[in-house]
Amino acid sequence: MLLRRCPHPRMANVALTLLAILLLLFGLTLADAAWRSRSTDRATNRALVRELGLTDLSLFTEARYTRHPSQADRHSPFQDHPAALDHFPTGTLLPPPPGLTPSSR
Repeated sequence: MLLRRCPHPRMANVALTLLAILLLLFGLTLADAAWRSRSTDRATNRALVRELGLTDLSLFTEARYTRHPSQADRHSPFQDHPAALDHFPTGTLLPPPPGLTPSSR
């Protein structure tokens, strides 16, 4: 019945229908992620990380002091020369670990 009325659907209607379906699926994905994150036992995950000695999440791949911030020391960004400027862009995005700042002492 519906196909008789509209034998040749407009491409805009097809695109909007596809977009609506994809937005619905994206919304369901977000709802599923929110529901699953509530049931995660973070204490168990932290104990596992501590037991295995895992490092922190690697967000940047450029320099080793931005790859694993908890493993960096104070002189890592200046390893080429004491007065050398940091030549990796991620060095400006990532603050030093809290244990290396003067306020943490």
